[in-house]
Amino acid sequence: MANVGGGFGTGVVGGVGVGVRPYAELTFDSEGDVDRVTQGTVSRMEATDLLVFAHGWNSDRSTATRLYDRFFAPFEGLVGSGVRLGYVGVVWPSMRFSDEPIPDFDTLAALAEPDLGGALDPLTRRALEEFWPERRAELDRVAELLAERPDSAAAFIEFGALIRELASVDAVPALVAPSVPAIFTDDVLEVCRALSVALARAGAPGTGAAGTGVPAAAGGPEGPGLTVGGGMRGLWGGAKELLRQAAYYKMKKRAGVVGERGLGPVLAQLAAARPALRFHLIGHSFGARVVSFSLRAVPDRARYVKSVTLLQGAFSHYAFADRLPHDKGTGGALRGLQRRVDGPVVACHSPHDSALKIFYPLASRMAGDSAGLLGFDERWGAIGHDGVQAVPGAPRLTLDTALREGVPTTGCVSVDAGSVVRRGGAPSGAHSDICHEELARLVVDAGRMGR
Repeated sequence: MANVGGGFGTGVVGGVGVGVRPYAELTFDSEGDVDRVTQGTVSRMEATDLLVFAHGWNSDRSTATRLYDRFFAPFEGLVGSGVRLGYVGVVWPSMRFSDEPIPDFDTLAALAEPDLGGALDPLTRRALEEFWPERRAELDRVAELLAERPDSAAAFIEFGALIRELASVDAVPALVAPSVPAIFTDDVLEVCRALSVALARAGAPGTGAAGTGVPAAAGGPEGPGLTVGGGMRGLWGGAKELLRQAAYYKMKKRAGVVGERGLGPVLAQLAAARPALRFHLIGHSFGARVVSFSLRAVPDRARYVKSVTLLQGAFSHYAFADRLPHDKGTGGALRGLQRRVDGPVVACHSPHDSALKIFYPLASRMAGDSAGLLGFDERWGAIGHDGVQAVPGAPRLTLDTALREGVPTTGCVSVDAGSVVRRGGAPSGAHSDICHEELARLVVDAGRMGR
């Protein structure tokens, strides 16, 4: 992996300024292999406490660095005199969707009017080619279809096959291959129709009932009587969303790998070498998955992870549960791992996050669900939508209450951050609206670093 530019303690990485000191980036490839130069830089940080932040899906290197600069800015003024902070930005292979605007980083016009139903813009096309370098031919054809928007069932069938190639899944029902979301195996016209409806629910411009074939009187965007209506051209917005979901699917799996095989072992090595160092893990979106899956590498009875703060986490709200409500013999993917944290696991969620309220459950649902593709069964909910579920005794707090009274010192806690996490346009809503001093204060309280 290429070396990362910039020097230790300078706050400058790859030519991008970061205002906090000392700051370094910890870089991983898609298999979770760490860049040894960045690992060495982090290991030499002089600090009592390391803030380790992993970015989410809608990030390239530049966007991730800007996020870390903005989010870390308030911390120095919030911690006690005995705390010397070191700031670590985890960089892992994600991609930036230029038509998915980010509050604080994009213009108000972009936030209000993203282009969700047309051809791929050049920046997104370039990002897709970097994300799937071995799939240029498939991406060429996908781009052609999205630009032409043919009124043809055969074109949608071809598009669906191309998406399965990109997502590396077989065209078999998810009932047979339950690890594959139905969004990639069900009838592609029905999937694109469902995604078009979801875009309308998220408030995307140009995705109303006329575009989806959903009569306005048939119960609104969730009405059951879906027909193609005046043709199929209006479903290409849903097809473009299916392409986005294929990238998310790959990134979701990658985030778990980077956390479990990459970040977790690196932190364990550093903790073994410097047993007095305290770690505070922060993750946004799929970055929340990265830091949470890193807990699998924490040895039993180790106490170096002092807090975990999940900002709009894009993984199951049942992840930490010992038993799933719909399957008592099975636990969540991270069941009990909150006990490896010598402090709380704080899950921030917001009702204004359309990505997790609408698209995450749609993409995660498996075939065989009796509710069907358009049903919003709670078993597919995200932790960043409604917090931790099915963990007995896990409190639920508003952000104001958490900041006024503090959070518990151990275990899972859900914090409704909707009072500040509320800005953003379609399709993701407020999913990336996380640069707020209130959330920095929450991290400080969770880590018991305050004045």
